[in-house]
Amino acid sequence: MSEPDSKARALARGTQRVVVIGDGGWGTALALMLHKNRIGVRVWSHDPAHAQILARERENKRFLPGVPLPGAIEFSADPSEACHGADLALSVVPTQFLRGVAERFEDALPGHMPIVSATKGLEIETFLTPTEILAQTIGERPLCVLTGPTHAEEVARGKPASLIAASKDEAFARRVQAAFGGDTLRVYTHGDPRGAELAGALKNVIAIAAGICDGLELGDNAKAALISRGMVEMARFGRVQGAQAATFFGLAGMGDLMTTCYSRHSRNRAVGERVGRGESLQDILASMRMVAEGVWTTKALFGPESDNSGVSMPIAQAVHSILFEGLTPREAVLQLMQREPAEEMQGLELG
Repeated sequence: MSEPDSKARALARGTQRVVVIGDGGWGTALALMLHKNRIGVRVWSHDPAHAQILARERENKRFLPGVPLPGAIEFSADPSEACHGADLALSVVPTQFLRGVAERFEDALPGHMPIVSATKGLEIETFLTPTEILAQTIGERPLCVLTGPTHAEEVARGKPASLIAASKDEAFARRVQAAFGGDTLRVYTHGDPRGAELAGALKNVIAIAAGICDGLELGDNAKAALISRGMVEMARFGRVQGAQAATFFGLAGMGDLMTTCYSRHSRNRAVGERVGRGESLQDILASMRMVAEGVWTTKALFGPESDNSGVSMPIAQAVHSILFEGLTPREAVLQLMQREPAEEMQGLELG
């Protein structure tokens, strides 16, 4: 497709300029996808010095090294400047920092501007999902969840991947699909944003468990069983929380779960592996530059604001006990294996 045709296609999508709130690896990769679709992009960084480095060096050495950034992608540390001229906002801020960042953008984001959330997790203090935090902080507006089995390192380098754009507003979901979709990124629309967000959050908890399995060298059989049972826990919890069980067996759930549990790029799996090998959580987190959302999602899931509603989640509970209550990984494995016999899909109706 020629450049004029590509430009015309971008304009026809109804999206001309996007402000990307967050300069991490995933925000940078999505900015590249938008740029590829001839959509103007300005990335906001919370760190003015880092924004200047990005603009000067045209590479995100901190979060996405080795990927060149085109000169047309702009960078700013000022919320008002970052939002100027944008007709769509993309939020890619880690959940535990999202509220504070959203408050900084409350006046900068026009009241009519829709927001796409590409953040995965649950807020510890409130048990809210990212879009719930955004709605509470900056007011009701069209919201869409962009999620699926994607690592920034691969998407940014043009390796094929798929996402879902989940929103109650079908027209907005189609707009997001058009803005981000392309030759290397296929985007499907979806009507269950709550299920999409819960799946994206919970899979990180199971990924930590999968990493622990790797660290203990328990083998392929154990890891396959753990991931399969973790999938049931996720869907069971989501169904009680008002989500559609089927959502958890698509890209947002099963797809993302497999990627996160097996990939060398997965921070959550890596945390679990190091825990399984005997390292302390405090030392692991102190050594990491990027956020492993699963740690904080685990804490939120069993925190004072959580609404577990009596849902059976033994794997997630075991991860919590290992990370925060001193249970050793091998003790957790023994407890899981010695549980009472049960029916495989108990508490989960898939029909």
